[in-house]
Amino acid sequence: MCLTVPGQIVSVEGSDVRLAQVDFGVAVRTANLMFTPEAKVGDFVIVQAGFATRVLGPAEAEEALGYHRELAAAYHDSVAARAE
Repeated sequence: MCLTVPGQIVSVEGSDVRLAQVDFGVAVRTANLMFTPEAKVGDFVIVQAGFATRVLGPAEAEEALGYHRELAAAYHDSVAARAE
């Protein structure tokens, strides 16, 4: 199973091969924009295997990030409960 978290594009370089620096909150990774030529700085994207595969609108990105935060909190609570 793959859990995909949106990241926000912070910079774009290149013209033939456009590469973006994508901020995921805990890490910044490079993504190829071959499949999302419309992507620009400030956009949220889904990245799989080093390629941005989809551009998300701000509301959709925030909803997905909200789910991610809920999952992270549930995981943290689960680990803490096992440690007791």
